[in-house]
Amino acid sequence: MAGTAAPDLRDALAAWMRWLASEKRASAHTLGAYAGDVDGFLGFLTGHRGGPPALADLGDLRLSDFRAWLAWRARSGTGAASRARNLSGLRSFFHFLDRTGRLHLPALQAVRTPRAARPLPRPLTPDQARAVVEAGGGRTGEAAWVAARDRALFTLLYGCGLRLGEALGLDRRDLPRDGVMTVTGKGRKQRQVPVLPAVGRALQAYLSLCPHARGEDGPVFVGVRGGRLDRAVAERQMRHLRSALGLPDDATPHALRHSFATHLLCEGGDLRAIQELLGHSSLSTTQRYTDVDSERLLAVYRSAHPRDRRNPPR
Repeated sequence: MAGTAAPDLRDALAAWMRWLASEKRASAHTLGAYAGDVDGFLGFLTGHRGGPPALADLGDLRLSDFRAWLAWRARSGTGAASRARNLSGLRSFFHFLDRTGRLHLPALQAVRTPRAARPLPRPLTPDQARAVVEAGGGRTGEAAWVAARDRALFTLLYGCGLRLGEALGLDRRDLPRDGVMTVTGKGRKQRQVPVLPAVGRALQAYLSLCPHARGEDGPVFVGVRGGRLDRAVAERQMRHLRSALGLPDDATPHALRHSFATHLLCEGGDLRAIQELLGHSSLSTTQRYTDVDSERLLAVYRSAHPRDRRNPPR
């Protein structure tokens, strides 16, 4: 490893690898990845500073050196997530040098970790969401009440924009009253969510068939044995439905929440109101849905506008 480095630096690198393997119990994969991260950095330094670095040279590094290295990695096509991983390996090495008394370099702590762009939500189309809600359960050999349960659950996710965990965490005392339901979200924060009549009807149809009678403290959605419905079961039911309807792999229960927000926005819904409905603490989280809508409009433009170069006039 780092064959171009000076002997004292090679010794430090070997000691770091031994420490990772013996004390940190790092896997072979992690060892190889971290070694590659530091090798790449030292190779960059060799060209950047005009010669193979020694251990003492690392003590002279400045914030600008690390920024130049990250910029070089970015220009070579390395994504933000990979650059963050590279930086993590480098920090591990310098942490080892510090804790063993070999070198102290505070400049590295000031380097900001590259942030990967968050992927855009992937909502269903209105027709796909409608198909999920209308189909619900109903697989061959399935009890009628289970089919009604799944239909009510998916209708609730799409009709109210709930997270799956929020829906499964509902107790009977939380059921809608006067068209409004109290939902407990992340951080135990509660919010009031309006409930469409169609959602209320789906819930009542399910509860009228459910064989497991429970009091106010009992869960709304239950499994076949009467306990609170497990998340994995709900996700499995959605996979069956996805297969039956020919939907894409990203048609998950959470995609129904994305669909709720995106379809409201497409119909002119106010961003602040959607933020409240979804229970987002930050408006920036909700604003991701405007990117989805813009992407959709751009796709329509590119496919339909006669002057677009990807669709030239004939």
